[in-house]
Amino acid sequence: MDIHDWSIATVDYHTAGEPFRIVPELPFEIAGDTVLAKRVNAATGPANALRRLLVNEPRGHADMYGGFIVPPNDPGAHFGVLFWHKDGFSTACGHGTIALGAWAVRSGMVPAQDDGVTEVVIDVPSGRVTAQVTTVAGFIESVTFCNVPSYVAARNIAVQTPDFGTLTVDVLWGGALYASLPARAAGLHITPSDLNALIAAGRQIKAALADHPAAIHPSEPRLDGIYGTIFHEDAEPAGALLAQRNVTIFADGQVDRSPCGSGTAARVAALDDSGELLHGAELAHFSIVDSCFTASVLGREDGSVVVGVRGNAYPVGVSTFTLDPRDELGLGFVLR
Repeated sequence: MDIHDWSIATVDYHTAGEPFRIVPELPFEIAGDTVLAKRVNAATGPANALRRLLVNEPRGHADMYGGFIVPPNDPGAHFGVLFWHKDGFSTACGHGTIALGAWAVRSGMVPAQDDGVTEVVIDVPSGRVTAQVTTVAGFIESVTFCNVPSYVAARNIAVQTPDFGTLTVDVLWGGALYASLPARAAGLHITPSDLNALIAAGRQIKAALADHPAAIHPSEPRLDGIYGTIFHEDAEPAGALLAQRNVTIFADGQVDRSPCGSGTAARVAALDDSGELLHGAELAHFSIVDSCFTASVLGREDGSVVVGVRGNAYPVGVSTFTLDPRDELGLGFVLR
């Protein structure tokens, strides 16, 4: 099927300010017997062309995010998803999982009671996750993203950057590998006025770790690589909660407007490991635009923690995207 014959229906959501464009039906099949295998195969061929069409300008933008709905690994999940951004396909996406939970219930794909908690089970490249959708009087009150087990992969790694000197980072796993450090270590604050510098620092840290042993997943090479850099700082506590602010710079300089779902899980693992997050306590995790997730440890598995990240997602529009064969811009472009 020629790309010019495609008519792609999407449902767009935002989770704490971060976009998520859902493609419920694809005009083609992606090879692979698991979602992880499909992610590898999606990197070339029609899936990658569709990703570019939907993420690039003029249909998207440099910070666009979305997901293709695909079959699950087995009947134990409701569906699978391939997450994508401007540079490719990611292994995990917490804000996307929250959006998918809300979408699955709102659309009726997963039936839900007017009052109660409905589990939406989703296969993602990093494993099987759950979106626990809480409804009150027929409205979605919150969605809790229950992630794959998270852990501290390495502590106190010194990295050399061209513009920010030697920085010390931790490497954390939350469905993807993240470098994590206080923003002040790079002379920065998590504020829109420092955003360009945060992007530059995030890119330089990721590049410095490209060949580091900590960037290697311990058991699955298809999950290798530092996905992003999490800058964090203390925030005003809300009640008895530990509060921090963060911004995640992922892929090639893409900025998460939300507090980053899988990144929040990774940060909870680090704070639990250091003893800063007390047993049973919650983390209030704010973003660079002041949106918030609340997260806590739900359980423990072999030195890892299972983290629940609570937020909400809201529909912002529906679209049908096409490509006119006379359009000289083709699949589009990204300025940044």
